[in-house]
Amino acid sequence: MRTLFQNLSPVLRLLIAICFGAGQAQAVEQGTESKTTLTILHMDSQNLTYNSEQLGNLLRIEVEKLDTFEVMDRYDVKYIVEKHKLQIDNCFGKLCLVEVGEVIKSDKMLTGSMEMYGDVIILTLRLIDVKSANIEKTVVKEFLNLPKETQAMIQISVREMFNYKNDEMLVYRLTKKFSYENSVNNPNKNTLNLSGPRMGFTYYTGKGAVRLSEPLTSGGYDASPLMFQFGYQYEKQYLNEGNYQALFEFVPLVTLINQRNFTPSLTVMNGLRNNKHGWEFAMGVTFFVNKISKGFYEEGEWYLRDEWSDTSSVENPYPIVERSDSRGDFTIMTNFLIAFGKTFKSGNLNIPVNTYIVPNKDGIRFGVSVGFNSKKEKNKNEYPDGSIPETTDKKV
Repeated sequence: MRTLFQNLSPVLRLLIAICFGAGQAQAVEQGTESKTTLTILHMDSQNLTYNSEQLGNLLRIEVEKLDTFEVMDRYDVKYIVEKHKLQIDNCFGKLCLVEVGEVIKSDKMLTGSMEMYGDVIILTLRLIDVKSANIEKTVVKEFLNLPKETQAMIQISVREMFNYKNDEMLVYRLTKKFSYENSVNNPNKNTLNLSGPRMGFTYYTGKGAVRLSEPLTSGGYDASPLMFQFGYQYEKQYLNEGNYQALFEFVPLVTLINQRNFTPSLTVMNGLRNNKHGWEFAMGVTFFVNKISKGFYEEGEWYLRDEWSDTSSVENPYPIVERSDSRGDFTIMTNFLIAFGKTFKSGNLNIPVNTYIVPNKDGIRFGVSVGFNSKKEKNKNEYPDGSIPETTDKKV
């Protein structure tokens, strides 16, 4: 083989040597290539239910999920710390972390703190380069006071630290003080409940409006097609995930027809509400009480059935039909209803504004209602049973 190589031309031998050398260099480079080592000790914990060691473990888990660094195993760190008798209980500053990093031969050190201040939790992360003893990057995030979402807060901060994309909806729920409530930012309740008073107007069109304006003597109501309504909305949420919540709504109302008459009604709807923007859509059925009479039309004029027998002995040739009549008997009626709305927020005050449409063969009815309620704020630190946990900030 050696003789054959020597018999080749000098140029060909040079090309073979170059290719062989490049291949060896690439193999060496691939064999020696390794990830940057990163070590996490503890995170400083202030006024939280998690202690420093627990926060450090959560931080380590979230960094390992990224698979960007060679994260030192916590048991290996513990072994080296005990072997060299290092003090890491309060090792959160740059000087201390650099010294520990040099002993355990780590390229980077990651630490941070979580502190509760009233209604917010401040989370800070610091990435330190051991060789240069410099802080490479710092991330500071302000979250709502939701201790049960501690891991999600750490996850968001870690992904921001290392330039990974976060779930915008999760960030919104954990950082916006007056965002629409859901199972994440309001863990002790299913969703924001908009039960409360409702008031507004409804407007009749078509034959229904004509019938309302007719005089009482002919069975009308001598009323305007525009009427005032007031009542109360009860609602029950049965689903609250993602961007939407599903709910049942029950709305008893009283409609003032004129100074002498009113109509009670009950509307039952099933709808969806957007958690982020407060828009909602619902469909259902409305039950209402109306006066109905049996009668007939003669040359376009409406008469009660009894009015024929009172004036003639001949059998009535006109078909007997039912229609709304102020002289009739109370009857329960039903109609289909479609509603759209949006909830506006001002602090803890919720202002739902809704419009609805009730299609009918006698004409379409339109309506607008406005309501309000105020969410009762609970102690942010309470558990669902109402107890307040003790602060455990032990340094391990």
